[in-house]
Amino acid sequence: MICFKVNMPFNGSGNMFSRRIIAFMVISTGVIALIIGMAMWQDGGTGIGDRGELKKFSSASELKAFLQEHQTGYQDAYGIIGTDTAIREGLPASAPVPAIEKWGLNIPVSESASGYSTTNIQVEGVDEPDFVKNDGKYIYIISGDRLLIVDAYPAEKARVLSEITVKGRPAELFLNGDHLVVFSRLQEEYYLTPRSSIVPVPCSREATHAYVYSVRDRSRPELLRDINVSGSYYDARMIGDYVYLITSEYVRWCTGDPVLPYLDDGAGEGVSPDIYYFDIPQRSFMYYTLAALDVRGRREVKAETFLLGYSTTLFASKENIYIAYQKEIPVRRWAEIAPAVRSVEIGDGIPRQGSIIHKFGVNGDRITYIGMGEVPGHLLNQFSMDEYNDHLRVATTVEGWTREGGFLFNNVYVLDREMKTKGRLEYIAPDEKIYSTRFVGDRLYMVTFKRIDPFFVIDLSDPEHPGILGKLKIPGFSDYLHPYDSRHILGIGKETEENQWGGVSIGGLKIALFDVSDVNYPKLVDKVEIGEAGTDSEALRDHKAFLFDCQKDLLVIPVREVRKVPIPSSAQGAYSQKIWLGAYVFGVSPEKGFTLRGTVTHSSDAPPYYYYYWGAPDTVKRALYMDDVLYTISTREIVMTDLKDLSRHLNRLGLPSEIAEPVYPLPLKAME
Repeated sequence: MICFKVNMPFNGSGNMFSRRIIAFMVISTGVIALIIGMAMWQDGGTGIGDRGELKKFSSASELKAFLQEHQTGYQDAYGIIGTDTAIREGLPASAPVPAIEKWGLNIPVSESASGYSTTNIQVEGVDEPDFVKNDGKYIYIISGDRLLIVDAYPAEKARVLSEITVKGRPAELFLNGDHLVVFSRLQEEYYLTPRSSIVPVPCSREATHAYVYSVRDRSRPELLRDINVSGSYYDARMIGDYVYLITSEYVRWCTGDPVLPYLDDGAGEGVSPDIYYFDIPQRSFMYYTLAALDVRGRREVKAETFLLGYSTTLFASKENIYIAYQKEIPVRRWAEIAPAVRSVEIGDGIPRQGSIIHKFGVNGDRITYIGMGEVPGHLLNQFSMDEYNDHLRVATTVEGWTREGGFLFNNVYVLDREMKTKGRLEYIAPDEKIYSTRFVGDRLYMVTFKRIDPFFVIDLSDPEHPGILGKLKIPGFSDYLHPYDSRHILGIGKETEENQWGGVSIGGLKIALFDVSDVNYPKLVDKVEIGEAGTDSEALRDHKAFLFDCQKDLLVIPVREVRKVPIPSSAQGAYSQKIWLGAYVFGVSPEKGFTLRGTVTHSSDAPPYYYYYWGAPDTVKRALYMDDVLYTISTREIVMTDLKDLSRHLNRLGLPSEIAEPVYPLPLKAME
């Protein structure tokens, strides 16, 4: 058996800003000295193409004038607005940094597993944050507002080794050897004093704290550094020893002026990063601050801020980070960048939706803006983008309305290293939309859906001339695709069937194995349907919930299953339903297809309203393994099971997060 490697294990591994009265300065031209040095990008088109060069704001008053001129929508106001005197936002005072004496030390881990799973990531060598990580011995998990370190191996002796309350709302973490980086969101309040007043005015904003801990002693984690970046936690990636943190924030106004982004790296006074922009009107602008942090060192944190539109998608390779957001494209410009639209009656000239993609080079603590590209349509998620041989490949869905009716189709674009469109394949699967994509080498596997699931194999070996090699039409659809090996693809989604009214009904959860050995004629090797309509899985929305190891012949799927329960007293075959929460464990191979190895139960009879509520506390959100022990994790507990005999439960460990029963269940349709 030859397996396709998509993950690479990493062998390694709020507290200071609540209510402060801050000193601040009057805004005037020249207050902020911004440094030139980023690459420029130009395009001589019209509309969205009038991008000109990447520019910098030389002062806060210039930023304010730009926003007043170019922001076309309603400007949200935070704090007090309308003060005549321009007052610069106060920056948070720096927090003391604990003395650091243990950087770079490693202590061998005893009784650790010889093999263990890592986070399911998109790009080998680019780690993604999650709320749980492990190193073959310990599990590091965010549970409510606490960081837990669980001595998890051997499973029979598992226990919570340490517990830390994290200030704010902790979201995700990275593990790098003996260091942890925990990201937490905080709502912070500060005071400004307008020049015309002696009374401080309160203002608030969201900030992201990156707490760096030494876990050399797992029983007593030590806070080494608190890095405070303005804006809400958006996402992050870790490449080697560097973490790249992205925060986002609507441009807020306080005392009549735009509030500036800030960075406090815990080593000195807070600063406002350089702000870069394009002359592109937006309904609303957002700050995106990209910060580079050396996990193992005390180097200065480098950061840049970019004034962009509302972002929808982030993708990262080992050398570049891409941020994409949607933007209306004037019809004239649309016709230039989307030849396929000529087959659609444009009619009334209403702008169409397109996507702008910004490219940033990353190398250690160096962040370099490289360029900007544009493509018609919108991206589904991070798997809609991929970098290969210095080219960015992008899959989009185009939809809209004209006087003649609606239109819907899909495109694939190849952009060169300068973000110019080099190749295109347009008008794929009319009247359907993309449900999942996966780029593997010079191929793209794509699933679209309306009434039936076409599974496409697309050739990208010639960047200038992408083409469809083959397709397979089967019922159902896949929300996530994962490489099994170079000739097989796994998919997870929902089963469908035609109903008596001529429409399509969505059934239970479906996992499928596709054979793409013959690229012109892909085929379905095997499929499994789990549960009745309404059955769901965290893996449909979050690829990190998907656990697959080809060498170990292991596939674990978290499941919230809707099961039929016959009513014995009914002569008409009536039945009720109950909800089962747990995980399905399969073996999978091209020769045998799927083999059910067993299930792990977290709740066998959940309350009826969990049919609609997918965030139940017993819902399995993650699974991992250490040697032959499977750990399934819900909000409520960690269940440890013997992989050689799944009927044998080794241990259960309760998690301390406070669990509130749902009052207003979420509609199931919102997840479809």
